Amino acid sequence: MTHIFPAIDLMDGGCVRLLKGDFNQRTNYDADPVDVAKSFKAAGAEWLHVVDLDGAKDADARQSRLIIDIAQNSGLKVQTGGGIRERSQVERLLEGGIERVVIGSLALKQPILIRRWIEDFGPEKIVLALDVKMNADGVPYPTSHGWKETGEKSLWQILGEYEASGLKTILVTDIEKDGALQGSNVELYKAIGKHYASLDLITSGGVGVLDDVKVLKVLKPHGIIIGKALYENKFTLNEAIAC
Repeated sequence: MTHIFPAIDLMDGGCVRLLKGDFNQRTNYDADPVDVAKSFKAAGAEWLHVVDLDGAKDADARQSRLIIDIAQNSGLKVQTGGGIRERSQVERLLEGGIERVVIGSLALKQPILIRRWIEDFGPEKIVLALDVKMNADGVPYPTSHGWKETGEKSLWQILGEYEASGLKTILVTDIEKDGALQGSNVELYKAIGKHYASLDLITSGGVGVLDDVKVLKVLKPHGIIIGKALYENKFTLNEAIAC
C-alpha cells in the first residue's frame, strides 16, 4: 500500500513552502500547524511529514515542542526532520511520540554515526533523506547543507554504504522538482525501485496535479509526500488517497 504523506514545513511557528529549498522563495500560509494536521487526519491521512526549517538553519531555533504537540494532538503518525545533529534530539522526538526521525546531511557527513543510530533506535525509527541533483549524465548526487553542497558520491554509492546497516526507509527528493508543481522524477524512482527493491521508498517533490500522484502510485512506493499542491488547492488530500 502506498501512503500519502501530506507535508508541513515549519518556520516561525507557521506553515510555509519553499521553492527548490530556497529560503528567499518562501510562501507563507495562514494556517495553524496543529489545525492543519488535524484536517489531514480528517481527510483520511495516516502519516504526516514535518520539516523543521528553523532547526535546519539554526539548532537554537528548533521547533521540537511544536512538532511533538502536532504528533500528540493530531492522531497522525509523524515523521520529522530538519537539521537533526545530535542523538539527544532523536531521543527527545521519539520519546515525545514521533514515529520516525528523518536524517539528511548528517547521513552523508557521518555515515558511521548514522549506521549506529539505525542499529540502536531500530531501522523502523530512522529515515534517510537524500536530496539529489542530477548531473549531466543523469546520475543522482546527494546534496547537503540546505542543498548548497553536492557530494562526491552518487546516490548509488551512498545506498551501497548503508546496505549492511539494516536501513529500511529512504526519502528521495529531486531538488529541481521540489515546490515546482511540474511533476516528479519518475525515472529516478523507477531506478531506485529496480536496484533497491528491499527499501521502503518515499518520493518527494514535484507533485502538481492528481495525475502526478497516479503515475507515482504505479511504482508502488511506500509513500508519496505532497505539500504545495495541497496548500494551493490543486486537488484534495481525499482525492490523492483515493486515486
